[in-house]
Order: sequence, then C-alpha cells, then structure tokens
Amino acid sequence: MERREFVVASALGSVAATFGHVPAALAHARPSARAATRKILIAGGGFGTAFIRYMASLTGKERPRLCYLPTASADRPEGIVGWFRNCAPLDVVPFAQESFIASTRQSQSWEEVLLSMDGIVASGGNTLNQQAIWKAQGIDVVLREAWDRGIVLGGASAGSLCWFEEGTTDSRPKELSIVKCLGFIKGSHSPHYDAEPQRRPTYHRLIGSGEMLPGYACDNDAGIYFEDNEVRRVVSTRPAAKVYHVALQDGKVVERVLEPESIA
Repeated sequence: MERREFVVASALGSVAATFGHVPAALAHARPSARAATRKILIAGGGFGTAFIRYMASLTGKERPRLCYLPTASADRPEGIVGWFRNCAPLDVVPFAQESFIASTRQSQSWEEVLLSMDGIVASGGNTLNQQAIWKAQGIDVVLREAWDRGIVLGGASAGSLCWFEEGTTDSRPKELSIVKCLGFIKGSHSPHYDAEPQRRPTYHRLIGSGEMLPGYACDNDAGIYFEDNEVRRVVSTRPAAKVYHVALQDGKVVERVLEPESIA
C-alpha cells in the first residue's frame, strides 16, 4: 500500500487511538532559547499540502514533526483526517493534538506534547472559542514558549487570526466582529479577504474608525511568513490570490497590495 493510501485509510482508526500522543522519549525537545528566530506562517484560507511543505522547510529539519491543533474546529474528525491526508505526500511526521481531552486518556502535558514539535498548525473554525479554551487550559502560554523556542507556528482562518493582537471574526451571531487574540504578531488581521463579501468593508470600517489596529489581510490561498514581527516572504498557491497591508493614512484607509511568490 502506498504511503498516501496508508495514511488516509488508517487515520480514523490509529489516529483516534493515539491523538495527541507523543512518545515518552522527547527526542526533539529543546531547552528554552529566547534567541531563536521566532517564525509564523499564515494563510487567509486553505493551509494545504503546499503550505505544509513550506512550513516543513522553515523548520530546518530533514523530517520535521508537525502537529495539528484543531481546537477552533472542536477537534472535528474530518479536519484531522484531512490534515493527515495533506501531510501524506510529504517527508514529515504528522501528529494531531485534541483539546477536548480527559486525563484518563492523555498522560502527557501540553508542554510535553507541543514543545516536542518542530511546527504547530492551528485549525480554522471559531476563533473566539479557540482563544477561550487555550487560555483556560494554559495552551496559550505553551504556544508562546514554542514561538520563543523557534518552533514554527501557523495556520489559516482562525489558525492565522489567532497569532495577531486582534482581527475580524465570524465567531459571534449575526455579523463580523472584533476578536482579541494572542498578540504574538502586532496589529490586526483579516482572513478570507476575497472569499467572503463582508470581510473587506468591515476591515476598512474598523480600521477607519480607529476601532481596530492597522494590519494584514489575506485572500484565500495567500499568506505571509513572519520572522518575529517582520514580513519575510509573501506567498500564494493560486495566481489571483493577494495579500494586503491596510492602514489609516491622512484620515483615509489605504490598502497596499503585497504581491506574493508562488509556492504551488
């Protein structure tokens, strides 16, 4: 059986039994290193195989350990299977760590699991719920430590929004609103910029009124690689997908296009 077929076929069975499990010998665990380059790779929507491949290259490891953190999607099984499917063509070691856990079936701490990884991908879903759960569980603190150690963080949608100070979210009823997030990346973020009609006007309105900080908007299939808080590369997997910096200048909202390089 080919590797792709094996992963997809076995994901629901073997993964369900071992989600979040990392071998006791944490061979990849590293001491805290605040001098490490802090790395985040985001996409406006669609963190598929091409983005995972690019994340893997950013780790500098030959066969990096990459962990999917599907808190925002309430640990949805289909999303977890999709993660393993997207990783199947790559030379990576994929893991998934659920957040809806019980001590009777998870014997390792969040630190032991997440700090043993080379990269961590947050899922899309409900950002507001994701942030509440991470803070209640202390996962937010562990993710900060991971970032400080140089473990590559990333994701799309809620998985991109979560790393900024704030951004636009559909996590509440009726309309897009502001959500406060981890604040690793300074400023704001709007995902799905070309995919959902209200994203652009809402982002412009909030920045124009001073309710939201300036920041970065990403179309689906387009993203940004940050080192610390500096944009190092703008990328996409679709020709029409763009990235934008949006700010208030002389009382007007100005949208500047950042042309991406293809990683497809």
